[in-house]
Amino acid sequence: MTFFLILLAYFLGSIPTGVVLTKVFGHADPRTQGSRNIGATNVLRTAGKKLGILTLLGDILKGFIPVIIAQNVLESHFWIGSVALIAFIGHLYPVFLKFKGGKGVATGLGIFLALSYLSTLLAGIVFLLVVFKWRYISLGSLAASAAVVLFLGLLDPHKIYIPFACIVAALIFYRHRENIERLLAGKENKFGVGKKASTE
Repeated sequence: MTFFLILLAYFLGSIPTGVVLTKVFGHADPRTQGSRNIGATNVLRTAGKKLGILTLLGDILKGFIPVIIAQNVLESHFWIGSVALIAFIGHLYPVFLKFKGGKGVATGLGIFLALSYLSTLLAGIVFLLVVFKWRYISLGSLAASAAVVLFLGLLDPHKIYIPFACIVAALIFYRHRENIERLLAGKENKFGVGKKASTE
């Protein structure tokens, strides 16, 4: 059962929501437009608000659903954390797109909502405060991914999730390395000012 759930998590995580939706609704492939990322921000920018929101929800659910299933059938929190991590990795390295996926913020949100909704809620507040203050979506995403590790450590009784959260946060930072370079150089696009910064 555990092996099956890990496979399920990876294949669910690998579903390229934005690519599927833009193809179904007759829009250009997001990999050829804008930032060329498959996530919600780029889909919103290149295909409109409706598909952007649907992509966001789809990417959240493909992280959330396998973890909820694992929590209901597995007793080991180590393996529940493993299912969460594999779903996240599926989004970053999807088999359906030759292992070239998104940056993982929405799918990370999905897995953390399932693992610890309170920690995720507080990290979401951090995201909103950072974006409100500095207007960088990427900076808010990075701050929230680090904050959720801290809140898990402080609030969640299942400390085994912390190493998995650290790996997820590290991968989000790695996938945002170009955004980090632009932030340090003062060249990152601000939300609501010209082009929106990409989180996915």
